[in-house]
Amino acid sequence: MHEDHQGSDRRTLAPRPDGASSGRGPDRTTGNLPTEVTSFVGRRREVSEARRLLARTRLLTLTGAGGVGKTRLALRVAAGVRRSFPKGVWVADLAPLNDGALLAQTVLMALGLDHDSARPALPVLSDHLADKRLLLVLDNCEHLLDSCAELTRSLLATGPHVQVLATSRQALGVDGEHLLPVRPLSTPDPHRPPTAALDQYEAVRLFMDRAAAVVPGFTVGDDQWAAVAGICHRLDGIPLAIELAAARLRALSPPQILERLDDHGTLLSRGSSAAPARQRTLRAAIDGSFDLCTPSERRLWARLSVFCGGFDLEAAEEVCTDDGISRGEMLDVVTGLVDKSILIREDHRGQVRLRMLETIRQYGRSLLDTSAGAGHGEPDAVRRRHRDHYQRLAARAESEWLSPRQTAWFARLHLEHANIRAALEFCLSTVGEAGHALRLVTSLWSPRLGAGGVEEVRHWLGRALALAPEPSPVRVKALWIEGWLAYMCGDTATWHARLAECQDHARTLGDAESLAHAVRFAGQAALFRDDYRRAVVLLDEALERDRAQQDPALQWLTLFLLGLACCLANDPRARALCEECVSLCEAHDARWYRSYALWLLGLQHWLSGDTRRAISLLQDALRVDQPAHDLLATAQCLEVLAWATAHDERSHHQAAKLLGAAQTAWQLAGTALPGLGRLLHHHNACHTHLQGALGDTPFATAVQTGAQLTLDEAVACALGRTHSPTPASDQENTPTPLTRREKEVVDLLAQGLTNKEIAAKLVISPRTAGAHVANLLGKLGFTSRTQIATWAVAHRAPHGQGPDRHR
Repeated sequence: MHEDHQGSDRRTLAPRPDGASSGRGPDRTTGNLPTEVTSFVGRRREVSEARRLLARTRLLTLTGAGGVGKTRLALRVAAGVRRSFPKGVWVADLAPLNDGALLAQTVLMALGLDHDSARPALPVLSDHLADKRLLLVLDNCEHLLDSCAELTRSLLATGPHVQVLATSRQALGVDGEHLLPVRPLSTPDPHRPPTAALDQYEAVRLFMDRAAAVVPGFTVGDDQWAAVAGICHRLDGIPLAIELAAARLRALSPPQILERLDDHGTLLSRGSSAAPARQRTLRAAIDGSFDLCTPSERRLWARLSVFCGGFDLEAAEEVCTDDGISRGEMLDVVTGLVDKSILIREDHRGQVRLRMLETIRQYGRSLLDTSAGAGHGEPDAVRRRHRDHYQRLAARAESEWLSPRQTAWFARLHLEHANIRAALEFCLSTVGEAGHALRLVTSLWSPRLGAGGVEEVRHWLGRALALAPEPSPVRVKALWIEGWLAYMCGDTATWHARLAECQDHARTLGDAESLAHAVRFAGQAALFRDDYRRAVVLLDEALERDRAQQDPALQWLTLFLLGLACCLANDPRARALCEECVSLCEAHDARWYRSYALWLLGLQHWLSGDTRRAISLLQDALRVDQPAHDLLATAQCLEVLAWATAHDERSHHQAAKLLGAAQTAWQLAGTALPGLGRLLHHHNACHTHLQGALGDTPFATAVQTGAQLTLDEAVACALGRTHSPTPASDQENTPTPLTRREKEVVDLLAQGLTNKEIAAKLVISPRTAGAHVANLLGKLGFTSRTQIATWAVAHRAPHGQGPDRHR
């Protein structure tokens, strides 16, 4: 993130920042609020005021200069109010993002819902937040101000219980926005004699706190207090500048630091003379840190600025080794920058990653763009090495995708998402580099996680295809991928156009790889048109071509598609092909793909009438440990399990719940209900059968119950396990922590009344009625009025009205 509210951003993201999961998905109730790893100094007034404002507004923006501590203050405030948000506090760091078109996708990623979405990101995000009471922290909005304003406006309109806490150097300009300016820390007057009361000043306390971390046992002699006061005053109480100054205590005493700061008066001219005074002060503080660096450290600082969102030592060695910095000395130079607080060290599941605060990174970028900062190389050369490193990484991920490393590659690419975006942006904004963009993004066709969700992959593919129109094998591959994704998004015009161009290029080129992509694309097209027999013929040919290419991941994909086509065509080879699909996963220990293969085999058994075996296979598919974001696999399994379960009249209610749970999973995945014609027919038949068997109202209630389950609860339901009950499933005699007025509001909600109608009944204002409803949602842990109404019915006494009336 951009900045820490004390200056630097020393914290650890939780839950796991790499996107890996040991279960079926992230905990979507607690959020991803980071844990503080350095002490929080001062800011009592600002914290109190921010909490007060959040109680009365849905949008609060913390404004202030760079380095003043907006991010850390926002995180401290968010941590203090998290209990008020049943669905958690979620932080979206926007500092690495340069393209406003990808803003909604970036927020989805922060929420753990970034992948497998075939719909545009904003509607998916809006739908996800529509009934949730949560706090969204948008950190570092200033460089995407218009996009952030538009997104915030939309989310607040569609999510009545969503609140937004933003940090920005200027206001978003959204109706209803409240602003809280973040001032520098309080500093002493250096012209007054220093006293023992200097530690009453926040800036002095921060300096002393960080000094003790840098030099254990650090103390200030009586003759040095004036220097400490002078440092804090000279740096205008800007937290980032104070932390950088404290880091110099490894080599300098407080008087020496102050002397160097005074000498840096001339260095202010390096920045614009029209820049605000605090900005020039921060620049002077960073200049001072730069002056303490060795020539190698200065050169590395500049080169490392090409990274976005963090990097590891291997990446630094690959990208930054050149004239002036050898691979052998890289570790020592990196360590020097960590010691000087230029780099921040973070642990990610046993692996060390490094990053810069955005202010520090931008300083380095300005160095890189000058001949002095670039050393003996050119800035573009460093950026090309950065591009090459991530292109190699993506190629390795593709080559090892059908392997035990599937989940590990998912996590790695997820962690490197910002760097992959930066590499793609460089390729697409530099003349002659578009071909590299095609190679990079098509390497991610299966993981597709390193380039984001469906919408984002199409964003990159569309730009790259437009800039690299010449026929080539990589373009043919890109056309196949983009056509497939276009179909998933319902963009049939693009799908048909990409198919025609793919086949035309393949005939022109005539190479085996291009022809395999073209035939596979044609087979998929036939499958999507429900021309199953034609699909079987084409996919049979594609499978032979893929086997000749010896690409196991593409072989598995084509085998999966062929198996599906045979299932739907009633081809006698269907079961053998589905079993081969499972066997290929087991041979390569590709556990993630195994869930899809088991789903396919389960579908085949159900279509052939073996319901018991089908249920067993589909449940096994749900037990497979998958990355957190693979909603599509879960949706498919829940859907077919509902069909299979519906055959047993004793399980009609369970089947209807599964149908509702599948409906929610499809929506979260951003994909239509089973899109192939015959599968959609089975969905409709199941729906009609259960509705007739249960009756309209019981059926609708069961579907709604299933639709309200979390992903973990839905899987537990499908596996026949009990899950932690929500308040709606508490026993009837459980006491409720509601006031008399709140119980009256619950009664009226159960009758379906609006806030305005409740207000009229109780002779209160609509605003007060809305506040009661919001409090009830928080107290009961619900996200919608419907849940409160359902809970009320469950707690209603047999001969009374409303919850707890018999008490």
